[in-house]
Amino acid sequence: MPPAAADPGARLRAAGAAALHRLAGAFWPLSQQTAAAVVAWTIADAVGGARQPFFAPIAAVIALNAARGRRGVNALHLLTGVILGIGVGELTLIGPGGGTASMAAAVFVATALAAALGENRLVIAQAAAGAVLTVGVGDDQLGVYRIVDALIGAGVALVFTQLLFTPEPVALLRRAETAALDWAAAGLEAVARALAPGDAGERGGRLAAEAIETLRDPDDRVGDVDRMRRATTTLPRFSLAWRLRGGHSAREVEHADRLGLLGAACLMLARTAPAAVPDGRAVLVRAVREIAEVLRAL
Repeated sequence: MPPAAADPGARLRAAGAAALHRLAGAFWPLSQQTAAAVVAWTIADAVGGARQPFFAPIAAVIALNAARGRRGVNALHLLTGVILGIGVGELTLIGPGGGTASMAAAVFVATALAAALGENRLVIAQAAAGAVLTVGVGDDQLGVYRIVDALIGAGVALVFTQLLFTPEPVALLRRAETAALDWAAAGLEAVARALAPGDAGERGGRLAAEAIETLRDPDDRVGDVDRMRRATTTLPRFSLAWRLRGGHSAREVEHADRLGLLGAACLMLARTAPAAVPDGRAVLVRAVREIAEVLRAL
């Protein structure tokens, strides 16, 4: 069997394990989004009377649907886009004409202004949606209701992110670092198994392919470290609870900066080690396993 043709059963098991890992990691953020949606709906329903305040829970979920450390900013981006789109749409309705021309003008102007503010995709999308709804329905009250719902949804999201469930910056980064080190250690252990005496033939080729597949990191754990590095840098600036922890976060970010090099080095080792001569494999196996043990300890 060629090295690239790894066992389909192993691939399926690895995919299932990765899916469970992703679900476990997403459980707490999804629970927060669900709770925020219920709270936003309850508040908007009490404020709005007979109308159906469906956008308030949607706004809360959209605002919280971002990487940790960016959710508060996401809420403000959503609110900015909604207000911008509805404002432009209302101004478009004041002028003469209507129909397709008014829709085109409202969407273009709203999205152009959103792009001028910083080209944030959420701001642009919400500005377009606000303009479309305002011009398409042509109801002055709809824009007011949507702004109220956006304020409620974004406000609930900010309470969740700034007061109730503000993530600790360094803890976020360290969890990502731990996952990346565990992933690298597992990959190196797979390399050691592929290099073990007696596995130089077909079985060794399959094990080497599995090791490379592991170290290609389908869950992008090194990428998670990089994202958490950025979040750890920005979160103290946008969080009321952690504003004074910026110095400590900066030190941890500097320490984490080397993990990208580690991931690339482990993958390079997995690709080149199978070419080692049989007499040198025993020494190489011991060295790779020692490195894996060090990574586990870290």
